[in-house]
Amino acid sequence: MASMSVINICNIVEEPPTRFAECAKISIGFEVRTVLEITGDDPDSAFLTEMPVEQPWIKDYDTIEGEGPTNWARRWDVTNWRLLSAYSNGKPIGSCVVARDTPGVDMLQGRSDLTAIWDLRVVCHYRRRGIGSQLFKAAVGWARGQKCRELHVETQNINVPACRLYQRQGCRLRSIDRFAYQGFLDEIRMIWSLEL
Repeated sequence: MASMSVINICNIVEEPPTRFAECAKISIGFEVRTVLEITGDDPDSAFLTEMPVEQPWIKDYDTIEGEGPTNWARRWDVTNWRLLSAYSNGKPIGSCVVARDTPGVDMLQGRSDLTAIWDLRVVCHYRRRGIGSQLFKAAVGWARGQKCRELHVETQNINVPACRLYQRQGCRLRSIDRFAYQGFLDEIRMIWSLEL
């Protein structure tokens, strides 16, 4: 079994949208053990408190009908999207999909100078070893190379590890939407942003 030490260097490769199906081979599922309770609706003054859940559960966004990497090209023009794949010893251990200048993606606000991290996933036994941080930094580098001025990323209050990752990378909470997910009323949409 691999040690749980931080992997300081992994090889990150930029790949075209035609490789999105490779993302689906890496589970995005995670166990929800805690959630962020959000006091207030103003992102600048909201107070986030991590609270344990009564009964942990597994959340897997790829199991939601119409979601997942194999559906993206059917729903949007992914010409301006890229896959950043992380490899260790030749094996895929994570991926990050970045999107820009795509009509219909509300997180991009119709702006050509904004990039969104659409999807970030790491192989389960490589999580909490720095791979997500390296992929995030690669996404920032890609966005800067595209002359973007800001990066956005969406997560939910039930994904505490993702929220903590974005905070550590210097993101600020940009918006809170308690009613974004009609099928999941117990989840709060959180958009994080980073000025580039």
